Amino acid sequence: MFTDEEIARLRSFPEISREELIRFFTLTAADVEFIDPGRGRGPADRLGLAVQLCVLPWLGFVPADVPSAPPAAVARLSERLRISVGELARYGGREQTRSTHLQQVARYLGWRTAGELERKELEEFLLARAMEHDSPSLLFRLACEHLVSSRVNRPGVVTLLERVAAGRAAAGRETHGRVAHLLTPVLVAELDNLLLVDAELGKTRLTWLTTPPVSDSPESIKNEPAKLAFLRGMDAHTLDVSVLPAERRRFLASVGRRLTAQSLDRREPQRRHPILLTLVSQCAVEVLDDLVALFDQAVSAREGRARRKLKDYLGLAVAALRAEGRYVNDEALAHISPAPQRNRQLLRRHQRRDRYRTGQTGCHRLPATALLRTRHHRCPVMTWGRRLHP
Repeated sequence: MFTDEEIARLRSFPEISREELIRFFTLTAADVEFIDPGRGRGPADRLGLAVQLCVLPWLGFVPADVPSAPPAAVARLSERLRISVGELARYGGREQTRSTHLQQVARYLGWRTAGELERKELEEFLLARAMEHDSPSLLFRLACEHLVSSRVNRPGVVTLLERVAAGRAAAGRETHGRVAHLLTPVLVAELDNLLLVDAELGKTRLTWLTTPPVSDSPESIKNEPAKLAFLRGMDAHTLDVSVLPAERRRFLASVGRRLTAQSLDRREPQRRHPILLTLVSQCAVEVLDDLVALFDQAVSAREGRARRKLKDYLGLAVAALRAEGRYVNDEALAHISPAPQRNRQLLRRHQRRDRYRTGQTGCHRLPATALLRTRHHRCPVMTWGRRLHP
């Protein structure tokens, strides 16, 4: 889960920011009175006690090597207590002194040592978080934050990592228990068959289902309905896995996509079947979405090609009309659409305007859309416009 170097780093002091320095290493008058009762403690003990007093709320535990605390933090405390920084090097010669001081600090701050009740609360917390997140490092960090918020002194790194591992295992059992009613013998057999190589496909059904389409080619469009029919045959679209948290469903589906069929086959049925069940349920939605998107792309591409052809044709027709010296109504051309009925309505409106303008100027002008029929170019949609002007 963690390397030896990472475990050693978790047991020691981390880097400290300026905000943390001000927040955790600022002593109040009551803190100073607790540290220096007036008798019985030398400078080294007072400075070491002050370090433990500030470190416990900061980290949730106090590293064994107290003299290795961040120099900036030690300097801030030594200035407040008017004690030389070098005195800290002599602190902790007796382990009993450090332990006794830590107990006194915990009582003063209202912190507790992890007992049976605290361990039970931590297990429940880790189970709930592991149902949403499976990352060991994230669960470790969340456990530390939980202990700090509960004012419980963090146990050793190895002990806490064991609690994290137990929480992940409990989450796996809980996941299987929540979907066990869906795992009928027929469905279990169909899920296991996904991991077998299909002779017709030349690959496993799992790989076939999780491979998304790469283009809107006829082959891709033809492949997606086959996937959808296969999933509908398994009743995958009726599987209700909402009993699992959304984050858990996403995690299980991502595991099913990432692992090979051989790796999934080697897993215990209690872990393998929830993964395949969640993945199949998700594929039933995604394949339908991909199929609709492919058809939309194909239709849009065809419409785009038709629009470009129409635009090219109109450009050639208008160029021919202008070469013959005829008037071109650009306002009407700007509103031309592939729908013939809409074109007729637009042309009538623009032709009425043109007749009015012709009457005002005394010039005989015709809209270009009424003259798109020439010796070399003919627009089948708009040739009826010639009947409007003798």
